[in-house]
Amino acid sequence: MTRGRGPYGADPDAAVFVISVAAELSGLHPQTLRTYERLGLITPGRTGGGGRRYSQRDIELLRVISELTSSGIGIEGVRRILDLENRVTALAQRNEELQAELEATRDALRQALAQRRTDPRGAAAPNRLPVLRGPDPGSSLVVWRRQR
Repeated sequence: MTRGRGPYGADPDAAVFVISVAAELSGLHPQTLRTYERLGLITPGRTGGGGRRYSQRDIELLRVISELTSSGIGIEGVRRILDLENRVTALAQRNEELQAELEATRDALRQALAQRRTDPRGAAAPNRLPVLRGPDPGSSLVVWRRQR
């Protein structure tokens, strides 16, 4: 199975299953799926006529919800767990982005340093790297308030 694809090479976000098929695939009753939608745990796609269509990813989410509730976790607990899992996923993605950005910055710094070392003008070459300076102590401002 290709990463990002469903079991048959289909897009896992493609809303293709009607409610009866989604219920059968998830092992839940169709009314339970409607209840979970009403509670905001799942949001199936809709057809032009308003019929629900579930994706493979929706089916997987329904299975997770079913496992959590069958282990004794209440609906609000399930909602909180799903919210936290979504936040963890988002933070992990952001962390990967920041790590890639850091690595690109380090590479650019290495290249700039290597280029400076090989510059034919030698040590007299101007420094083109940004310099971070602390605040000027002479430009500090102190706010004083009289006690009442």
